[in-house]
Amino acid sequence: MPESQTTQQQLLSIDLNADLGEGASCDGQILALVSSANIACGGHAGDEDSMRVAVQLAQQYGVTIGAHPSFADKENFGRKIQTPPYDHVAQDLRDQISSLIRIATEHGAHLRHVKPHGALYNQAAFDPILADIIIQVMQDIAPQLSFVALAGSPIIGRARAAGLQVISEAFADRRYRTDGSLVPRSQANACIEHRDEAVAQSLQLIKKHQLCTVDGDIIKVQADTICVHGDGVHALATIQALRAAFDEHGIEVTSQTKASSNG
Repeated sequence: MPESQTTQQQLLSIDLNADLGEGASCDGQILALVSSANIACGGHAGDEDSMRVAVQLAQQYGVTIGAHPSFADKENFGRKIQTPPYDHVAQDLRDQISSLIRIATEHGAHLRHVKPHGALYNQAAFDPILADIIIQVMQDIAPQLSFVALAGSPIIGRARAAGLQVISEAFADRRYRTDGSLVPRSQANACIEHRDEAVAQSLQLIKKHQLCTVDGDIIKVQADTICVHGDGVHALATIQALRAAFDEHGIEVTSQTKASSNG
């Protein structure tokens, strides 16, 4: 391999994140492999005890911490489309994010980011009203934190215009539609179950900034971070395969932005 090509590969890096604190049994093993963790704040999963455990594990492994708030919907794991009153959504988000900030502070930890979960994440990506609610909550209680959002979606421009630092996210274990949205989980082909496919999609995202949609189209996707859902049956095996592939291709796994002070 030419020296210039080797040097180019060595310069590649990606933030690898996982959604954790959701009741899965392998959080510790996953945290040993990722660079960022999105910790459930009680909306779709988790409680004060699980948040404390997740924060302490993240500290143990030197992993960057983020809040992972959701619609208040544990019954459906936050993955059912919701249309609750907007003021209720705002208050739920304030409560969830504030709870994790408080717990992190008690343990001497700092949050870097906020990443909405599930239906809230996907709806807000294209719904300007929900997007503005999340943005306003962050401006009110945690403007120093970065905002993690679906790469290429309209919410990114709105967040940046509001002065938030944005981290664009793509997924190793989800399939995409041509408009850049994720295939809904109600469809059988929404999730990528085979780790080889997840690895191939991730390498395409990192090295070519593109991916193949379920319709066979190639779309451009510029992502700062790649997510694997920690509650997935194959989550740990997928992350292990990703790390092996990244090592092989000279891709460094590193948090893209330093943790912010909780204020």
